[in-house]
Amino acid sequence: MLCFQGTYGTPIIPFNGDEQKQKFDIPTILKSANASIKFAVERTLVPYKTNLCCKSSFVDLNGEVMESIKWHPFAALEGPGWAANAVGGAYEIFSFGKYINDSSMVNKAIMLLDHVLEDGFVNYNTGFITGYRNVDTDILLQNYEHNNDWFCPGSMAKIAYQLLIFSDHVDEERKTKMRSIAIKTANWINSNVKLASNGWYPRRSAPDGSVYPYKPDGKDDPLFEKSGDGLFIIQLNTELTKRGLADYTISIKEKTNLFMQMGGIFGSINHDTYDEHEGVAYSVAFLTLLEVSYLLDNEAIRQFAYEKCLKGLDRFKITEDKNGVQCAGLLIMEESWDTAYLWENAEATLAYIKAFNDTKEETFLEEAFVILVAISKHHHGEHGFLTEGVDWNNHVGAQHHFGGAEFGDIQYTEPLLNNLHIVEPTLMVISLLEPK
Repeated sequence: MLCFQGTYGTPIIPFNGDEQKQKFDIPTILKSANASIKFAVERTLVPYKTNLCCKSSFVDLNGEVMESIKWHPFAALEGPGWAANAVGGAYEIFSFGKYINDSSMVNKAIMLLDHVLEDGFVNYNTGFITGYRNVDTDILLQNYEHNNDWFCPGSMAKIAYQLLIFSDHVDEERKTKMRSIAIKTANWINSNVKLASNGWYPRRSAPDGSVYPYKPDGKDDPLFEKSGDGLFIIQLNTELTKRGLADYTISIKEKTNLFMQMGGIFGSINHDTYDEHEGVAYSVAFLTLLEVSYLLDNEAIRQFAYEKCLKGLDRFKITEDKNGVQCAGLLIMEESWDTAYLWENAEATLAYIKAFNDTKEETFLEEAFVILVAISKHHHGEHGFLTEGVDWNNHVGAQHHFGGAEFGDIQYTEPLLNNLHIVEPTLMVISLLEPK
């Protein structure tokens, strides 16, 4: 149930006519983004030294870490890594605050960003970024299993990419610092991370960059050489090269050619699943390869992005409500774990929006809208909570659903990712539909 008491702002969205108003239900997706922002800012941000941090990366509908979810490793973690997503979350909050002209919200976003910049996560000499802080012990950790045996180089690249994109919107001092980190992080990864035997980026590396071909439990990882997480390294290299901050043209060409020669590398980006075809990997591949095609002026790469990556999302689409659950319009995560998780769905909307920007084909914008409206049906409680995932066939287990229902929404969320990632595509859609 949606509940919007005290949500931020009531922006007035103009329309170009009744037909567009019917097709693109902006008030619904804007209310949904409002709710998600309200939950993250009001229920999960807490003071840390002179800045703000997220109290936990795994919370209930009240933004609390109740006893029943302390089993999850993310419950005691926060930081910029993977689903903790402090930089990405700060960027979402900052963007929404700017949109509704809320200076308090913008300041809180900057304080969350400064937490990453100032509180030990970044090695300013090397560019190495540590992903997590244990909120109970205040110890920094390299992975979500609470140890320093391994880290994910693609995820580190994603943090640097987030800092680079965010740097466009902050003051000069922070901009210089954030871009310097992005440059050094890319250099560390490209200089130290040893490639897998097939020439692709490894899913996990040891702290010195050497190979770590295992799952977190120490068993062999079947996706060590086949995870889409490596796409984030190409994405970072491409953005730095595009901006003239570094030149990774040769590496970008080599890794993109390898990716295409292998028919695409779409193994799980999420760190705890093991499927060779994960929906969000297709979305990230499209977003990355489209930018590579622009940089290299290469139509073959662009066509591969559409025909293999974006088209590949079709296999993950849920076309009708199932088992009494409102899931039509959502995408499952992967066939072996077919819950519809919401950060992955938000990433798919970004892919469709980018496709619309590139082609001006309205069907792509409609695809994005369908997903955002479908997501909007899964808020709960009075604070704006958005579920981490819609478990339409009880894959996760009824004990994790609201009210113990056999099928339904999961009663926890990652506040700066699954709960919040809809904000960026929502604002992008609105900017496209507002009269210029």
